[in-house]
This record gives sequence, C-alpha cells and structure tokens, in this order.
Amino acid sequence: MTTNQEEKEIAVGVLADKNATAQTVTLYKNLFKLREKGYMFGHQDDLAYGVEWKYEEGRSDVKDVTGDYPAVYGWDIGRIENNADKNLDGVPFDKMRQFIKEVYDRGGVNTISWHVNNPLSGGDSWDNPEGTVASVLPGGSKHEVYKGWLDNAAGFFLSLKGSDGNLVPILYRPYHEFTGDWFWWCKNTTSPEQFKELWKFTVDYFEQKGVHNLIYVYNTSDANVKTKADFLEYYPGDDYVDMMSFDVYQTGEGEKLKEYTDNVHSLIGVMQEAADEHGKLTAIAETGYEAIPYEKWWTETLTNAIGDYKISYVLLWRNHGWNEYMNPPRMHYYAPYSGHAHKADFVEYYNQDRVLFQKDVTKENLYQ
Repeated sequence: MTTNQEEKEIAVGVLADKNATAQTVTLYKNLFKLREKGYMFGHQDDLAYGVEWKYEEGRSDVKDVTGDYPAVYGWDIGRIENNADKNLDGVPFDKMRQFIKEVYDRGGVNTISWHVNNPLSGGDSWDNPEGTVASVLPGGSKHEVYKGWLDNAAGFFLSLKGSDGNLVPILYRPYHEFTGDWFWWCKNTTSPEQFKELWKFTVDYFEQKGVHNLIYVYNTSDANVKTKADFLEYYPGDDYVDMMSFDVYQTGEGEKLKEYTDNVHSLIGVMQEAADEHGKLTAIAETGYEAIPYEKWWTETLTNAIGDYKISYVLLWRNHGWNEYMNPPRMHYYAPYSGHAHKADFVEYYNQDRVLFQKDVTKENLYQ
C-alpha cells in the first residue's frame, strides 16, 4: 500500500493523455527538470512579425535586441474553425505551421491558444451571451457544429511535424482566461460543472481523433482569483490537466508597478500551492506592459514578481506595432525592439542566470 504522498509523487510527470507521443512525454518530463535551472522566456508570434516588419526570414524583435531567440513561442489558431487561410491576427496558417516546425527543430517550445468564435451567436470569442457552453455540450443545439470545429483544430495539430517526421509537442491552453468575463466560456456565463464538462469533452474528443501531441494547460486570468479555492473552482481534474497557469497584464505607471509585482507574486504563490498538491507544472501564460514605458520593468518589476518561484515559463504578448483599430490608436507591443528606448534593461534581464532563452534549451535536452 502506498501513502498519499507516494501516490502524488508517482503522478508527477504523467500526462493526461496516456497515449501521448514519445516526444510529448519526454518534453513534459524534461520541463520538470528544467524548472530547477530557471524559467523560459516566451513571446507571442515572435517569428511572424514585429514592430515595423512582417515575415522576414529568421527575424525576431527579441533576437534583434539580445542576439538570441526566445525559448517559448506562442501562437493562436482562432479562425481555424472557419477553414480560414489566416488566423484572427492575420498570420497565415501555412506560415504558422512552418514557424512551429522551425521552433521544434532548434529545440524551442510551442504553445497554442484558440480564440474560437461563438458557435451559438455567430460572433467572435468576445461575444458572450449565456448559454453558449451549454449549446456545444453533448445534446446541445450546436454540438455537431462544434465537433466540426474541433475536427479542424485536430487536423491542424496533426499537421505539425518536425524535420525528423515526428509530431511537434504543443502546450495547449484551451478556454483561456475563463475566470474573467469577456469570452463565451468565461465564468460569468458558465457554471463550474459546464466548464469541466466542456474541458473533458474537448480532451477526450481530440484523443479520439488521434491527437496525442498536446500538453494541456489550465489557464485562468488574474480576475476573480485570490485564493487556491478560486484558482481551482473550475479545475477539471488531474486526469485532464498537465500544467497550471494564469494571464495577467501590467497597466498604469507609478504605484501600479508595485501593484503588479505584488499581485503576480501572490498569484504565483496561490498557483504553486495548487500545482504542488496536484503534481503539475506552472507558468505565466501571458503577461506584459504595453510599450514598456518603465526603464527597469524587466529587471525590477517582472523579476521581483516571479521571485524564486520555479515556474516553467513566462510569455509576453505580441509585437503588433502601430494599431489603428485600438481606442485610441497607438503602438501595441510587449517585447522591446531594436529602436526601443529601454532595451538595455531587457538585455540585462536576458543575462540573468534564471531566465532561459533559446541558447539554454536544445532538442537534445528537451525532446530526447
């Protein structure tokens, strides 16, 4: 007979998908080892575009500043449900597929979110009337439609192959930021029971479709999360989750900088306690400070926010550049670029021992 502690230790490193590919299993186990060394730095759409450039081979704003690529790369498959050629941010799926291959080939890590449209209303992710989740569950009016959308996503996941011919492992975070009130799957329109059923159905459906290269990431926002009970209220169970994470953004200057540091540090503590009890990895799946106006945001604000916690990665949101559709229109980016006024602090951050970039991860130490 084993003790509860022994059972917990046995569960560590065991994926939700018991038929996961060898590379996916190996990556997951190696991520537990890697967090003892430090945490990986990531950036959304890093290879696709940056401030004042788009689709230049081998280019990256992060690389322009540091001479090195991120270790983690974020992508989004919103609009795959429509059989569109491009995602909701205008990135062609063919190019995304190639970028993901490049990342895997050099030993980086890919993570994917899905701003999936609302199948009930016909609107986008942010159109969030009550009843949408119920409509896509088994027996719901849009269940068959939603299965077709999942088929499209499954086809994309199964098309992601490296030069070695193996499927590329993906850190997949479905229904992200559900503790907020802005998406159709968020808690203001969805009960814990409905959310858990949706999550489990999605995982089971992908497995039935032969998708075995996903590491499933439970991803709250910072909204409505103060305690471990808040964080775990919608948790679908250890058999359906591999990693825990949250999204949080810096807003405002002055005292807002310290508020961000204190808030993030507290959130990591809540998440880490939950993750340790359930044998899961942790991450800050999205964060950033738009335009990074504070000159020490990297080495002070973000560094102090993470502290000594052993998370797997932190991912900065995308470098769109000038965005005329925002209100008001403005420069919209979260990682420094070659002309940024405070890029020196990012270089200092890059040189910290605990912050891991591409130079610190290889295909040999993550996938083999």
